[in-house]
Amino acid sequence: MTATRTPTPEQLKAKGPIPRHVAIIMDGNGRWAKKRGVPRLLGHHAGREAVRDTVQGAVALGIEVLTLYTFSTENWERPKSEVQGLMSFLKRVLREEAKELHRQNVRLRVLGRARDLSPDVRDVIDAATEKLSGNTGLLLCLAISYSGRAEILEAVRRLVAEAGSRPVTPLKVDEPTFESHLMTAGLPDPDLLVRTSGERRISNFLLWQLAYTELVFDDALWPDFRRKNLFRAVAEYQGRDRRFGRVDGTGPPA
Repeated sequence: MTATRTPTPEQLKAKGPIPRHVAIIMDGNGRWAKKRGVPRLLGHHAGREAVRDTVQGAVALGIEVLTLYTFSTENWERPKSEVQGLMSFLKRVLREEAKELHRQNVRLRVLGRARDLSPDVRDVIDAATEKLSGNTGLLLCLAISYSGRAEILEAVRRLVAEAGSRPVTPLKVDEPTFESHLMTAGLPDPDLLVRTSGERRISNFLLWQLAYTELVFDDALWPDFRRKNLFRAVAEYQGRDRRFGRVDGTGPPA
């Protein structure tokens, strides 16, 4: 994404529709650390401010759902020391940021394979989710131990298991039925996906849900990403002609 003058939330709201759901692949923590000659884990720590500022920017815009690709199933293959450091950091951030998220009326939801997480991590997630459950503003979704392919496979497995207990014919498995078995059940599909660090791929993220999503790529490494980057991405989104495979762009497929 090329650098332009940053619009304000008020200007963006006046310009056109704000995306209901924004998803972000937070990429570049390791490269940020390498450029500075510091351990990779410090790059993840530096990304904390990017998350905080981006959440505040999403709240200012009135975005309904913000989904952050936090930790993939493939990330478990990283060095054990890095994984342990990331899990400890995740627990600390959730504990320390819950009060600020509550002040901003933010809710929390975690997408991913909870069974992969240790009980102490799950306990912290559950406590933060419960603390924020009464809020009515932005829904912050953290994709932790998440894989788009695994999500689809697990949805299929649940449908097959249900077929063993009640009649389910192939023709009854339509898109709404399938989507109700995904981890994102009940959420709108992302309108906008932002990936940082200049990479241009979706890396096994929300494979079903991104079918008609607008993609914006930002060269900033994640620790350097701020709300101004989000605002520019939304401005680029507003300049797109979303036709959903149609001619007139009247809306997503029914």
